[in-house]
Amino acid sequence: MSIKPELFGTDGIRGVAGHPPLDRSTLLRIGRALGIFLEKTAPTRPVRVVLGEDTRESSAWISRTLAAGLRSSGTEVDYAGIITTPGLAFLSRHHGFAAGVVVSASHNPYQDNGIKVISNAGMKLAEPLELEIEAILDRVNFLHSESLDAPLEPDPHLLSDYVEFLLGLVPAGDDFSKYRLVVDCANGAASRVAPEVLKRLGIDARILSAQSNGRNINLGCGSLHPETMADESKSFGADLGVAFDGDADRAIFATRQGRLADGDHILFAAAPHWQRQGSLQGRAVVGTLMTNLGLELTLARQGIGLKRTAVGDKYVLEEMLRSGINLGGEPSGHIIFSDISLAGDGIVTLLQVLRLLAESQQPFGELVQGLKQFPQIILNVRVKEKTPLDSLPAVARAIADYRREFGEQGRVVVRYSGTEPLARVMVEGEDAEGVHRHAAKIAGAIESILGVR
Repeated sequence: MSIKPELFGTDGIRGVAGHPPLDRSTLLRIGRALGIFLEKTAPTRPVRVVLGEDTRESSAWISRTLAAGLRSSGTEVDYAGIITTPGLAFLSRHHGFAAGVVVSASHNPYQDNGIKVISNAGMKLAEPLELEIEAILDRVNFLHSESLDAPLEPDPHLLSDYVEFLLGLVPAGDDFSKYRLVVDCANGAASRVAPEVLKRLGIDARILSAQSNGRNINLGCGSLHPETMADESKSFGADLGVAFDGDADRAIFATRQGRLADGDHILFAAAPHWQRQGSLQGRAVVGTLMTNLGLELTLARQGIGLKRTAVGDKYVLEEMLRSGINLGGEPSGHIIFSDISLAGDGIVTLLQVLRLLAESQQPFGELVQGLKQFPQIILNVRVKEKTPLDSLPAVARAIADYRREFGEQGRVVVRYSGTEPLARVMVEGEDAEGVHRHAAKIAGAIESILGVR
């Protein structure tokens, strides 16, 4: 069994702001350990890191603390201020930084925060590199820094460079100004980027949730709560609605009729179109264990394969690069167009969907309506500890009961969240009643043993 990082989860370091590992002393040590790691591995000198953050009230002081730790090791820090995670990944890759660091907890509530480390290739660090950083961290002593509260001055050119990159993705001759959009920025980092991009493209857009107060990020809005966006899309008569999450690395869409479309719908619409154009590499897409079985079967009928990975866009990207596939994603809205970016980017996804509308000359609703998803339910169980699930006989029996009933016409995935104290139960199959019944039975078995009471 391979050794997994302890501090880094599936999406960086995550926790409650102000509490370990996101307390000031640990953050200083993390910054210093990362700087030492980069001093050993970066190909050029001086070692420079680009740092950015989302709109949480804790993000600014966490950024200052990390910067102090990085500088204590001799690392230079360029500060982008509020910017999306994929925007930071773009800067890291295209401007020769040794790494990028994003302070964000993505779709989590404002009390949480996190640290995502981006390589100079513009992708999340591989687990062996995370293990190296953790090993260095174990040797780094507590550090006092007089620069702990020194202000960071954002360089406005960094955000501007990312906006120009996004605008450059629109092919010459494509006119997106004919489309009407509803855009939910989740009171997060997209608020600094998406409205400017849409304005520059001449798009008539109704912008929602773009007024952050430090505590309203993802609060009843964004990709976790897209219903308001969908309703507004219908009442506005929008050609397309989209909701980002707090750091804008995922996007959930809505049709003119207010029907929601997740990441599976985007893969369903884009993959056949790319295949007809001859630009779908590997004649396949990459999904995860959570990708709906209906997508797999529908694409198979069109000669397009589906490779599955563990949940997490970093694992999706690793398989894409390994298999030579240039399109992949997750139902949650992380979509990776690796010819454009090695990071899931909600705004890039929006621009690619608009391009799809322009090239196909079809409404978005028609492009996604052919996907027949199997009934699927996901239940979260808050747990007190993460005992290996396959070691729990009651859970194993509940899963076996499901498989006896559904056989090859259903799937069950039981796993722990990589970022929260949750066990996730996903059950899908053709019979909705049976799916709900078995999901409740499996979740109940977990809760009876590990549940928080």
